[in-house]
Amino acid sequence: MTHYLISFPSAAMVLSPEDFPDVVRDSHAVIQEAKDAGVYVFGGGIDEDVAPVLVAADGTVTEGTYPQTEEFDGGYTVLDLPSREAALEWARKIAKSCRCPQEVRAFQYDPLA
Repeated sequence: MTHYLISFPSAAMVLSPEDFPDVVRDSHAVIQEAKDAGVYVFGGGIDEDVAPVLVAADGTVTEGTYPQTEEFDGGYTVLDLPSREAALEWARKIAKSCRCPQEVRAFQYDPLA
């Protein structure tokens, strides 16, 4: 089994206020389906009201983040799945429920995880 990250940036989710309750209902239903299937690991959205900080190797904490991740926001789901094809099927379900495209990435295998 491989952990897959299924995600989208906040800007991809363009909804009318009227659509939002349906998206919440539908996306929660897909997550419940993943839990019921035993493939759900973790999920959630980045709290964009909390500023990121960068912690250096020496322990120094500075406001902000890496320049290339300044736009790190949106929603994320990690699923434990047997194949890339299975990840694409779940991404289709999530994309339909959220009404926006989803990016799919595989985590590298870690024998200690």
